[in-house]
Amino acid sequence: MQVRLCRAKGTGEIFAMKKLKKSEMLIRGQVEHVRSERNLLVEVDSRCIVKLFYSFQDSDFLYLIMEYLSGGDIMTLLMREDVLSEDAARDIKPDNLILDKNGHLKLSDFGLCKPLDNKYSSLLEDDDFTSEEPRTDSEEHDGSDSAPWLMAKEQLQQWKRNHRAMAYSTVGTLDYMAPEVLLKKGYGMECDWWSLGAIMYEILIGYPPFCSDEPRMTYRKIINWRTCLKFPEERIISNEAKDLICHFLCDVDKRLGTKGVDEIKAHPWFRGVNWDTLFEMEAAYKPTVSGESDTRNFEKFDEGDNPPSTVSSVGPWRRMLTSKDANFIGYTFRKSDILKSMGTSS
Repeated sequence: MQVRLCRAKGTGEIFAMKKLKKSEMLIRGQVEHVRSERNLLVEVDSRCIVKLFYSFQDSDFLYLIMEYLSGGDIMTLLMREDVLSEDAARDIKPDNLILDKNGHLKLSDFGLCKPLDNKYSSLLEDDDFTSEEPRTDSEEHDGSDSAPWLMAKEQLQQWKRNHRAMAYSTVGTLDYMAPEVLLKKGYGMECDWWSLGAIMYEILIGYPPFCSDEPRMTYRKIINWRTCLKFPEERIISNEAKDLICHFLCDVDKRLGTKGVDEIKAHPWFRGVNWDTLFEMEAAYKPTVSGESDTRNFEKFDEGDNPPSTVSSVGPWRRMLTSKDANFIGYTFRKSDILKSMGTSS
């Protein structure tokens, strides 16, 4: 996947262009995810979600033309700032959270969900599961893995870069997945509140709550969250913030949000927030932006950073691609089409 800044020839408008290689989507079994993302962006109209203006395709690629938000993504911001204040956190999976020029948050990238690899579950034994309550002190992790808060700043930055690379890879990262998702016990929307708690932890602490150098260890820590969820003394956060995180990272039946979003809004950590005027409020963090095409708030990737294609011009995948149009029928979209169907001029 690539995301590039582009400009419309006729109007000069600035957009973000997301480019997906069809062959990679077929190999990775992502056709339905790609279609779901396109459909969601077409159907949903919310100030909290990045707007889609066009989608189209050629023989090799799918394209999504979306609004460009110059504030950057939260993951890049965390790499630069280490942690954010609680005021900023109230206003904002980090790489899917984008800031506009005023510092207000929008969601993006709904389609490329990585399928869970069953090899991790095979690594768990019966004695890997514990039932103790979560610890909130700064006790170090066991010797099988390094604790990020013990690293030197340079080492921590390198760890974050590696973590970001993993998040964008085919393998993906497990850091924000709820235990019921990993265990494949059946799950509902409550798993999203777990993910929100993991993101909040990372924003305030500087790294995910169950991070590890090895996906295997991350998996096991999430399953054993009762003993692996810890708040280091080196990071000072309020009791209200800690309580909210603990009520997200917990058993499903006790998880905040299970009875509806209003119980989250009523939590003491959000005291004083006017939910009806969020986009009219001054954001706690406002990115530095010099113009509509400014890209300083995004991490730069060299062309050489793009991995070589795993698909050759011959072989079974090429034969599969000869009928690829059938997989992506109906992908093309123009926002003006919806406006016309509603009787509105484009």
